[in-house]
Amino acid sequence: MIFLVFYDKIRVVNHNTSLTIKYQRERIVMSRKIGMWLYQNGGGDKIEKEIIEKLKERDIETLSGLNLRDAIAKNGRIVHHKKRTKLDKLDLFFSYNAGEQTQYQMFLYQALNRVIPMINSYEAFSLTEDKFQTSFLLQNHGVSTPEFRLCHRDDSEQLRAFIKKWNRLVYKPTDGWGGVGLTKIENEATLDTLLPFLNHMDLRFFYVEKFLKYDNTDFRIDVVDGQFVSCYGRKASGSDWRTNVTSGGSVFLREPVEEAVALAIKAAKVCGTDIAGVDIIYDLEREEYVVLEVNGIPAFATPEQEKMGLDFNKKKIELIVELIDRKTKKQNKGK
Repeated sequence: MIFLVFYDKIRVVNHNTSLTIKYQRERIVMSRKIGMWLYQNGGGDKIEKEIIEKLKERDIETLSGLNLRDAIAKNGRIVHHKKRTKLDKLDLFFSYNAGEQTQYQMFLYQALNRVIPMINSYEAFSLTEDKFQTSFLLQNHGVSTPEFRLCHRDDSEQLRAFIKKWNRLVYKPTDGWGGVGLTKIENEATLDTLLPFLNHMDLRFFYVEKFLKYDNTDFRIDVVDGQFVSCYGRKASGSDWRTNVTSGGSVFLREPVEEAVALAIKAAKVCGTDIAGVDIIYDLEREEYVVLEVNGIPAFATPEQEKMGLDFNKKKIELIVELIDRKTKKQNKGK
């Protein structure tokens, strides 16, 4: 008599006169394996666990905590020496950490994306990190943004001409996030104060936008895989004009507006982003919705924001898992 019972695994074999019990731990071998680097603050650690669990249900193994800072490139390989993993052999890499990207990590990000799929792709991520390149592309595809100018650092007379034409303008670093470095220029005196500081930073060019008249609130619209995920509002604090939470702005519940949602989906598509958070304001003078920025790593709702009613995390996780599932299936077919 032979009977097998698989729990952890227990294998019982009875051959009439003898009874042998053998313990064999079952090892599940996933057919697909991805790497992940997701921020851990603001509830990110919990989000990561949920994504990993849902991917596991689809037979996808996840190696988490793969910070490219701890990777090296040698010959034709990119190896994460702490995890002892050949990253170029993964089926996909999911990078979702805005605050810790260094030049070295970006360099490896670009190289890795040449051989395996990334979410977001290096091309899309690097585009959205550059405000000028993003605005330039969006306007060329018929997506409304503030009027902007890019000029050489030695061409300060152009900046003075812009002030006379627009009355007020905003200086923006072309990279960065969270409203850091944004400066409103309301007159030539402000410009004269700002220029020595910018020259000291050894910038090669200036990027400025026309300051738009709006109600000091914006729409943050999240899009995943071309689908609407969520909409909430952000409001500037007191006399400030910046709505970014890191600059003192506050989050509030806001109903989605069909026109703004359609604009966000189009902007995400133009930028080639699988995941995007699109910041939109309503221009009171032009009476239209305008895209301010496209963010390639929009945050999930924090535990505090969930308590106030922002409940889009579940939908966002499901769409991301579905996206990873589809992209890794396609990758496996090509092998």
